[in-house]
Order: sequence, then structure tokens, then C-alpha cells
Amino acid sequence: MPKVSVLMPVYKTTPQHLREAVDSILGQTFKDFEFLILDDCPSDKSVEKIIAEYSDPRIKYLRNDKNLGISGSRNKLIDLASGEYLAIMDHDDISLPQRFAKQVAYLDKHPDIGVISTRFDQFPGKYKTNKNPQFDHEIKLALMRVCAVIHPATMLRKSVLTDNNIRYEAEYSPSEDYALFCRLIAYTKFYNIPEVLFRYRRHSTNTSKLQAEEMADASHRIHAFVKRENPELYQEFLAKATHTSRFCLFDGLPLLTLITCNEHHKVLLFDFLPLISCDSDNRRTLISLFGILPFLTIKSNEYKTRVHLFGLIPIACHKNSIKLK
Repeated sequence: MPKVSVLMPVYKTTPQHLREAVDSILGQTFKDFEFLILDDCPSDKSVEKIIAEYSDPRIKYLRNDKNLGISGSRNKLIDLASGEYLAIMDHDDISLPQRFAKQVAYLDKHPDIGVISTRFDQFPGKYKTNKNPQFDHEIKLALMRVCAVIHPATMLRKSVLTDNNIRYEAEYSPSEDYALFCRLIAYTKFYNIPEVLFRYRRHSTNTSKLQAEEMADASHRIHAFVKRENPELYQEFLAKATHTSRFCLFDGLPLLTLITCNEHHKVLLFDFLPLISCDSDNRRTLISLFGILPFLTIKSNEYKTRVHLFGLIPIACHKNSIKLK
């Protein structure tokens, strides 16, 4: 029985991209794996012809009799896998040679970890290296709002899925990977290796580009069940989260940046010059200009709300009242 099962569904891919993806798996320094390639395009034999070029006995080519979609294909691969660990792989990306070796070593050493991924870079072109949170609690907090685990670079402990009857859910497609991770929050721990071991290919047919509206709708529904199933974690996320909105001119030049973190708010000009900041607690709100000049101070208690200009000059006062019928 192999230690790792590599799961790669394929659907209408570019031949050169497929070859590069397959070569990156066969070039892993860790060798104890089976490579399951599932063709989800029954009417097209081009993938079968490409895979036939390889003589590596670890490759097992399979083809669906009918199109199952990405969730159905991933679930079929899980059921067919015989390895202790499941390495996710997409048909157009590249796994760097040490990916499997480092993921397996960490999972072997940490039996409480069920999901492990890595940092990644994007190509072609110049992009910043992704730096998702590294440790379990920070990853789970981030999952309250975004998919903080790069799915095609993930290795899963198969028993975590089978023991808890967790699978990919087609109703959340094309964000079925995000939904899977959110389901796993209650059952296992997460870890992101702080090293680039994966390359994500950006091109015009990426799911994230073609199905942006569907992904937004699925993410909205995922957020609803995450909030419902993890209320304490969600409240902690709200208390710590920083939300940033940028309004840009021309070719991406940032004009205004709005930053919100709990009760703290800032507006920056050109992404660095502070225009307005607002800090609040239970009784006091301070609105400052340029990050230093106190413009308005609002103080309140059970009886009155007072507003001072520049922290000194009273300009408004409101009496608070509560009437009980």
C-alpha cells in the first residue's frame, strides 16, 4: 500500500500544462505514492493519449463514463485512494520537488494535523508570494472569511475524511474546496508550511476568473454555515479582523484606502498618508485628522452625549433618555 495517493481530476486541459503538472509529480523526491488521474471528459481521448506517453507504474489513468463535475470527481478519487495521505493536485499547476517529502514528514510527526498546505507563488508574471497564516488557530480564524489554505497544494489525512463522512459538496461549487476546509474545522488541525513548495498557474481559464459570481454566492453561503457552526471562533474573528478597501485611479493607483479593525477606522490617501482616523470604546469616540490632530471627541454616559471640537471646544450636547412603558 502506498503512503500517499495523489488525486488529480482532469477536464479539458492544455496538453503542455498537463505534461508539466504530471512531470512535477513524478519528479518528487518522495517516491512512495500512487498517482490517480481521473479524466472527467468521456468524449475526448486527448488526455488518455498524453498519459499513455508515460511508463511510470505509479500512474493509474481512469476515465468517467459520464461527466461528474469537479466535486463528484474528487470524491470518486478519495474512494479509490489506498494511501494514508491524500495529495491534492490540479492539472495545470506545478508541485516543487520537496513538496511531498516535507508534507509527509510533518504529518508523520504531528498526528493531530489533518490538513497541511504550503506557501505558493504564481506564474507566469510577477506576483507576490502568498503568505497564508501558518498555525492552526490563525488558519481557522481566517477561514471565517477567506480560504486560507491553498487547495491544490494540500495534503490530507484520509482518515479524517472517512471517519467523519466528509466529502466535497457540489452545492458549494466552485468553492467546494473552501467548504471542505470549513467542515474540517471541528475535526482536525491545520498547518501551512512557511515555504514555497507549489506554483499556481494563472491564465484566462482559471475558475476564479470564469466563475467569479458563482464563487461569491457560494462563499456567502459557506460563511453562513461557518458562523452558525463556530459561533465562538466567529466572534473572535470579528474582534481581530482587519478589513481593507481600496479605491484606485487609472492603472491601479490607490487613491483612498479604508481600514477597519474592530472599533478602529482609518482613511489613508495614496495608501500611506493618514487623513482621518476614528477610535471608539464604550464611552468615547475620537475622530482625528492626519493621524495626530484631534478633530471631534464624542463622549457619552447614561445621561448625556457631548461633542467637543479639537478636544476642547464644546459644540453639541444631547440628553439621553430611556422611557419604559
